[in-house]
Amino acid sequence: MVTLKFSSTSDIKVPKQLVEQVIGQDEAVEVIKKAARQRRHVLLIGEPGTGKSMLGLALAELLPMEKLADIVAFPNPNDENMPLIRTIPAGQGRDLVAKAKLQSMTMFKNQNIIIFILVLLSMFAPWWVRSYYKSDIMFAAFFLGGMVFLASFIIFLNIGKRVEGRVKIPRVIVDNYKRKQAPFNDATGAHAGALLGDVLHDPFQSGGLGTPAHERVVAGMIHKSHMGVLFIDEIATLQPATQQEMLSSLQERKFAITGQSERSAGAMVRTEPVPCDFVLVAAGNFETIKHMHPALRSRISGYGYEVYMKETIPDTEDNRNKIAVFVAQEVVKDKKIPHFSKEAVEAIVEEARRRANRKGHLTLRLRELGGLIRAAGDMAVEEKARLVMKKHIVGAKKIARTLEQQLADKYIEQKKEYEVIVTTGKRVGRVNGLAVIGVTPPYSGIILPIEAEVTPGGKESEIIATGKLGDIAKEAIKNVTAIIKKYFGEDIKETYDIYVQFLQTYEGVEGDSASIAVATSIISAFKKVPIKQDFAMTGSLSVRGEVLPIGGVTAKVEAAIEAGIKNVVVPKTNLKDIIIDKDKINKINIIPVETIIDVLKVVMDWTGKQRILRQIVAAE
Repeated sequence: MVTLKFSSTSDIKVPKQLVEQVIGQDEAVEVIKKAARQRRHVLLIGEPGTGKSMLGLALAELLPMEKLADIVAFPNPNDENMPLIRTIPAGQGRDLVAKAKLQSMTMFKNQNIIIFILVLLSMFAPWWVRSYYKSDIMFAAFFLGGMVFLASFIIFLNIGKRVEGRVKIPRVIVDNYKRKQAPFNDATGAHAGALLGDVLHDPFQSGGLGTPAHERVVAGMIHKSHMGVLFIDEIATLQPATQQEMLSSLQERKFAITGQSERSAGAMVRTEPVPCDFVLVAAGNFETIKHMHPALRSRISGYGYEVYMKETIPDTEDNRNKIAVFVAQEVVKDKKIPHFSKEAVEAIVEEARRRANRKGHLTLRLRELGGLIRAAGDMAVEEKARLVMKKHIVGAKKIARTLEQQLADKYIEQKKEYEVIVTTGKRVGRVNGLAVIGVTPPYSGIILPIEAEVTPGGKESEIIATGKLGDIAKEAIKNVTAIIKKYFGEDIKETYDIYVQFLQTYEGVEGDSASIAVATSIISAFKKVPIKQDFAMTGSLSVRGEVLPIGGVTAKVEAAIEAGIKNVVVPKTNLKDIIIDKDKINKINIIPVETIIDVLKVVMDWTGKQRILRQIVAAE
């Protein structure tokens, strides 16, 4: 890719085709192009905001149009509960219905002329009879007889209209009139009727008052996507029976429409098979694979492709240019915000780097990044600025914070106010751990105060840990006993009971990133060595005492800064993952560590306890 030279995003050319606007998913784009040429199904697996729905739209844009058709339902003269289905070239369905209505109106017009003539006869005949026979009785007889005859004739004609006239008008159930590209339908969250089609209930089912069955047929999205694309995100949320019927429609490329409710009159109606030759683009995450109907997934993979969506791309000049193009695309699509200056684009690239949560990479969770772009644009509009500048990005990050970030600030503020978080002095058995809120980037960091107490006893078979801990966190705590036995030569559980409390963790604790904090607090409580409270720490711990990398390190360090902590201990392998503005990172001292001994050396006050430290080092 040629180096982009621009002073603002107005200088950047935005691709016209959707498939060219997909950022960073090169392999997925190639698959979509193949799927469009060969009409293959696609299963896209990945995190939200990585471009799955955009790829589905791009596939619809690439499909040829020449085979589009209208689908029309006709009455069945042999079985009224089995409407006939016919396909005709796209755009001709409306003409067909219009001609049928015109013929019906012509027939009714002739009937109206006959009625008009009969009305005239009914009105003038009694007067002629009266003048001819000179009898009022004959006048009354002809007048009453004429009215009864006229009323009977009108009723007969009206019943004929309902029973015969209405039935003759077909119904267009799939209309592709003036469509410029292959249909695309997003069936995410659709219920069975909207997806597979339905037949509406008819409260008037007898006496000639009911609506004909073919006029109550409603096509589903599988039918409306005929010769186009059907997109379903979180496909595993569909009911198993619906997934099975979806499989049938994929196999047969046609699917009859019937009423979805057993209590509805529509349940008695079942059309002829309705064409539904669509390309399925299914999407979801790894949980989707577990709950997806095996036969449906097999059908997709056997007659199409499975694609894993990238979450990050390498931080290269080409990929930074792609982020710049993305910013330009968002400005053009929004149509309400000004273009971005070069320094603002560089700030967005830096944010993409920070949100990647992986060293040397840029995030591809572009939906959230797009939210930041629009928030910054709104600030520029408010200030009536010609271009979005870096200061607008900084301001947008403050006002467009996620709910997790707002909750994290609230937790930190409350815990500091009630002295749950301590950032000065020294305490035995107490440490400031670090954690994140949120299951996907961008994470929000919080301080996780942990206290430990070791008491004589040995009655408990394992460490007692409290504070809404998840399974992985509980297992990580069990591994700490192996470290203590290694360093001090005794199985602490045999003669002591160990209690670990994660203070006021209403948000819960998942993962093993608090392992080094737990180990430090237990060793401190066991040997009565105080811990410096101006330190916070995060890191996973192996049973051999090695400090392993963890996720969300940038958010955790930012939380330590916000809490006023002066030093933070992180795994050495995570050092390059920390992406924080210089003015903020200068407020804290970051200490990279490789082993638990490195942690203990810096966070504990070994005054008068040097013998214990030498014992630990010697055991290593």
